[in-house]
Amino acid sequence: MKRMALCMLALVLLLSGCSGRQEPESSSLIVGFAQLGSESGWRVGNTEDIRRAAEEAGVQLILKNADQKQENQIKALRSFISLQVDVIAFSPIVEDGWDNVLTEAKQAGIPVLLTDRKINVEDENLFAGFVGSDFLEEGRDAGRFLLQKMAGKQDVRIVEIAGTIGSTPAGERADGFREIIAEQPGWQVVHSVSGDFLRSKGKECMSNILDEVQDIDVMFSHNDAMTLGAIEAIEQAGLNPGKDIVIITVDGEQGAIDLLMQGKINCVVECTPLIGDLIMQLSKKLAAGEAIPRITHSSERVFSEYDENLEHLPARGY
Repeated sequence: MKRMALCMLALVLLLSGCSGRQEPESSSLIVGFAQLGSESGWRVGNTEDIRRAAEEAGVQLILKNADQKQENQIKALRSFISLQVDVIAFSPIVEDGWDNVLTEAKQAGIPVLLTDRKINVEDENLFAGFVGSDFLEEGRDAGRFLLQKMAGKQDVRIVEIAGTIGSTPAGERADGFREIIAEQPGWQVVHSVSGDFLRSKGKECMSNILDEVQDIDVMFSHNDAMTLGAIEAIEQAGLNPGKDIVIITVDGEQGAIDLLMQGKINCVVECTPLIGDLIMQLSKKLAAGEAIPRITHSSERVFSEYDENLEHLPARGY
């Protein structure tokens, strides 16, 4: 029955309108991937890397974009189940609300791989594993940089532009950052607001913060898209980002690295979107009935104003 999916694949690809490519040649492995959206350069880069990795691995990929709506992702997952794909992979927009559809996948005998974000479910066996970043460590890295940057300062006032409420990166980056700065009792996160990982909201949030909060020393932003928007608001207010306000951001997009080299950002904590090869490797193991690690983290680093020769970094590709 599963091979019937091959007969339906051309129609699905035409209707999904996601890949923009011709129907690939038949292969022995079909992966359905439900991307959460295209809200940033990071997400676009992630999608393109998954497409590239599937093509190079000879994997038949059915990719659907949920446009930042959980109901769209659930609909995509159910379409993959009806097609009887070999593996389902998806990057969940939020952590809750997946029990029913993943139970359906389990009953259909289709293994599920989480990418980039995690979920809360009653039965942990509803998914096989997770591949992506260590968001808690990213928050800690942001805090560690701040300890170095503000060493000796007794009182530091921090504003935070967080990611989507209920998402793994937002929660764990905030927790990791606070874990580190808790060592400094006079340091405070005086204002925190969700910018939904969107550049437009990052600008809006920072503009409001500047109107409401006095004496800001540091801005910690959960992704580069929001940071770029926030920097626009800071400059429009007549302030110098990176000097009047220390800027710490997460992702590592080319635009953020460029601003780091210009002195407008002080620290960029990398969160790589280039996990396509890992996704394909793990999908092949799952399709073969092999066990995979419960958690597979990508390799990442921190870029800061203390680094030399940043201009020699290879192009980020996203």
